[in-house]
Amino acid sequence: MKRLFKEAVGYGLASAIALAADAGLLFVLVHFLGWWYLAAATVSFSAGVIVTYVISVRLVFTNRRIQSRHREFLAFVLIGVIGLGVNLAIMFAAVSILRWNYMIGKFAAAGGTFLCNFWLRRHVLFSRSSAEAAVLEFASRRKA
Repeated sequence: MKRLFKEAVGYGLASAIALAADAGLLFVLVHFLGWWYLAAATVSFSAGVIVTYVISVRLVFTNRRIQSRHREFLAFVLIGVIGLGVNLAIMFAAVSILRWNYMIGKFAAAGGTFLCNFWLRRHVLFSRSSAEAAVLEFASRRKA
């Protein structure tokens, strides 16, 4: 439970940094360059995924299921695509249906995306395999 809390806090900080990059890029693309908000949200979200990945693998998660960094990054991005779907759906609802400002919609979407991505990434990518967990549990019982 202690590790879960530490990882959740670390991932939260990584996500806050990524959100700053994401929201900043979103603002520039829409406000200064005149992009459509959903196209800009897709590009800015992608930049945030890269920031989150770098921080997550270096500072947040200690366990890894996939040893190949290329495959791990691909899986990280694929999970990010699910998060992008959540992000775009919430932004669409906030902006096009509720008529909120796109930046307010972005921050509303960030909460749902955070929960989805943290749960998936922690359980799919950054946890012990069930076989490894069983071996470690067996070894700790033999020592006791």
